[in-house]
Amino acid sequence: MAFNLIRRRTKSGQVVVVTGASAGIGRATAQLLGQRGAHVGLLARGEKGLEAAAAEVKEAGGEALTIPTDVSDYGAVDEAANRVEERFGPIDAWINVAFTSVFAPFAQIEPDEFRRVTEVTYLGFVYGTMAALKRMLPRDSGVIVQVGSALGNRAIPLQSAYCGAKHAVNGFTESLRTELLHDGSKVRVTVVQMPAVNTPQFSWVLSRLGKHPQPVPPIYQPEVAARGVIHALDHPRRKQYWVGASTVATISGQRVAPALLDRYLARNGYSSQQTDQPISSGRPANLWEPLDGPGGRDFGAHGVFDDQAHGHSPQFWAVRHRLSLVGGALAAGALAASDWGRRHLQQ
Repeated sequence: MAFNLIRRRTKSGQVVVVTGASAGIGRATAQLLGQRGAHVGLLARGEKGLEAAAAEVKEAGGEALTIPTDVSDYGAVDEAANRVEERFGPIDAWINVAFTSVFAPFAQIEPDEFRRVTEVTYLGFVYGTMAALKRMLPRDSGVIVQVGSALGNRAIPLQSAYCGAKHAVNGFTESLRTELLHDGSKVRVTVVQMPAVNTPQFSWVLSRLGKHPQPVPPIYQPEVAARGVIHALDHPRRKQYWVGASTVATISGQRVAPALLDRYLARNGYSSQQTDQPISSGRPANLWEPLDGPGGRDFGAHGVFDDQAHGHSPQFWAVRHRLSLVGGALAAGALAASDWGRRHLQQ
């Protein structure tokens, strides 16, 4: 009954928390939630980005509450959850997106930098999940969506801290899911594994590369990822979803030929993550402080790769419409069989 109540509220009035809501996938997801009339708690460090995200949610038809939050601080995350419930009522769904990264060979990453990436990108998901469960378990109702990555299944060079954190997110979420199943809980948790996405992170990430970092092509727009998040929110019984054909290929390839992928990435993983544009070693980065904070600017949902990014994923469209496709295939098969039978009888 509680789960059905959540499903009825998805189109209007659902209370949802989104971390990392100031840019990228979190920002695009908040926009879609606004179109559904949701009440959205927006968590991120960057105040300028949060303010702009809230304006977009409200313009789309929803309500928004901005709460500047560093997700690596559990106390701050828990207090943010309190503020959301004081304003909007019980939290129906929690979407973990926030992350940070360092682009550099492992030997060039400082210990405090690696720890910071882990605290935000891994423990931020843990703390968000803890805050959500603290409120959902007593009500036996709620949905938690973890925004994962294909790199949480198949690591690549130059992103050891990020890949390690995303692998960890998969591990702890899988453990939690089995516990919820054991308890017969109606709280659902699911993961959406993402492809390379055109987000602002490539313009503000701490990088020790000689050239501008980029997502490994093919690149998708944040709205493609956000549609995957919303679908998972509405259908959280599945363990995980894969968005983008490249995600399918990456995860499947890792299962079939991991050593071959090691050699391939050793040859191509460095060049595929950099453009031809040189960057200075001292460019601003958001590892410790947000670039869209006070005195900064709003970066929006998109990064600088709009001309290369795909606005649609046929693969995920097929996932979302698989029942219709199966039904169509069965109907076509039945018609073909009927036609064959009719022609056979006429002979």
